[in-house]
Amino acid sequence: MDKFSNHIRNILHGFFLTIGTTIAEPSTILPLIVNYFGGSSLLVGFFAALLRGGAIVVQLFAAFKAQSYTLMLPYLRRVFLVRFFAWFFIGLAIVVLGDDHPDLTLASIGLGLFVFSFSAGFGAIYFKDIIGKIFSHKFRGKTMAYRQFFSGFGGLISGAMAALVLEMFEAPYSFGYLFIISSFVMGLGYLAMGTVDEPVKEKIAPKENSFRTFLKNSMALLKGDKDLQIQVTTFLFAYAYLISLPFIILHAQESIQLTGVAIGTLITAQMVGAMLSNLLWGKISGHGLNRLTANIALLLHLSAILLAFNASTLYEYIAIFFLVGAATDGNRIASGNLILILAPPEKRPVYVALQINIISFGLFFSLLGGVILQFASYEVLYSVTLAMLLFALFMSFKLKDEEA
Repeated sequence: MDKFSNHIRNILHGFFLTIGTTIAEPSTILPLIVNYFGGSSLLVGFFAALLRGGAIVVQLFAAFKAQSYTLMLPYLRRVFLVRFFAWFFIGLAIVVLGDDHPDLTLASIGLGLFVFSFSAGFGAIYFKDIIGKIFSHKFRGKTMAYRQFFSGFGGLISGAMAALVLEMFEAPYSFGYLFIISSFVMGLGYLAMGTVDEPVKEKIAPKENSFRTFLKNSMALLKGDKDLQIQVTTFLFAYAYLISLPFIILHAQESIQLTGVAIGTLITAQMVGAMLSNLLWGKISGHGLNRLTANIALLLHLSAILLAFNASTLYEYIAIFFLVGAATDGNRIASGNLILILAPPEKRPVYVALQINIISFGLFFSLLGGVILQFASYEVLYSVTLAMLLFALFMSFKLKDEEA
């Protein structure tokens, strides 16, 4: 375990994958592409949701199939191949069909995103199981922190690359070239992860006769494992910051002038917060203190929301977004490591899939925030967020960490 070569390949995978996928960032470039071809705001929202959460629904099925595999890498390589061609296909469709067939172009983009996102549902299960096998609990926190640090750096590079391509070529060709170029950049990450040294799993669970039986057994597992219940509850409510996050910038608009430079500064602050925080998360998690990582990350989220109550200057909002970036990566490190510590090796795919499926409901907390803001005030919005984050913090002290 903990081979340096696997450590480097894990980092390279995250770095190149982030450069590739940030090209279609759901908040910026993807909406521009959909809008260019005449897509409605509803379609923009659908494509963004597809890119972010399309993998969720298939992960339990992926776990059902994967629990009896002794090696995950051959299946992960197939996922990588499918995702590469799906991403490349989007770029090719934009270049070939373009302005002449806008409806067909949008349909092709949708198909490509569907294949790319849903195949990730299988890939996530295989990837987590491999990470659980090739790294020890303490070293895993370190390598994932390095991965997230360089992924953040890759995001910065991706933004510069996108700006260059968009400046050099006219739309829609610039959009197509972005996907084509980024598919090969992404491929470098796939090549790195696809060549890790994976040991054979000695303990495997026999696969059930049907997926229905698997679901029934999975629910029984969840009901019977108190520690797993605490784990998923904690990290579901840790997503409560999303109740307020999309609306903080709207609140900022009432007290500061949001120029392009100001907005760019806030985005950069969040990315820098995420990057630099991984130096801390890697050190703490590397000492086997994953529960402490979750505790601190939730405290940072609470601090950001408390600051939002009375923020009135650009510097205060920079601090808010910096804290959010740091806390988000901390929660990601903690939740990923703790589930692998908790799960028996033979049931690792099932535990991972259960956690991902349950806590992913938190991705929709922003809808709750919109409803609250529609009928109440920012003070009520922030108060509800604080209450839910406090509950997550309370639950986080009960998390089962690695035995000292």
